[in-house]
Amino acid sequence: MQLAVGISYRGVEKSDQLDELIRGKAARLDRFCDHISRCDVVVEHPNHAQRSGNPFRVRIDVTVPPGHELVADEKPAAHEMHEPLSKVINDAFKTMERLLKTLVAKQRRRLAR
Repeated sequence: MQLAVGISYRGVEKSDQLDELIRGKAARLDRFCDHISRCDVVVEHPNHAQRSGNPFRVRIDVTVPPGHELVADEKPAAHEMHEPLSKVINDAFKTMERLLKTLVAKQRRRLAR
């Protein structure tokens, strides 16, 4: 990815390991769409009072010209409440990859007409 990836942490301690994981996953998005103009990732711990389960949420916002904004918002389901943060990040990027593939396919169909 040619432009910088914006990474924000809310209620989660920032680490170089998480930054590297996120930047690596974001760079892979270029395989699916080579004209991404913006990629922002938010990793948060929205419910600080929660004592059990997985409290993490990962949101990825990607802008693709002309005027498409894709959002992958990953929160673990009830049966996945004890998954590590890295799995939640991986799942969010898998969702974004699917969204990008769908968008690119639609754009190609429009151009083929």
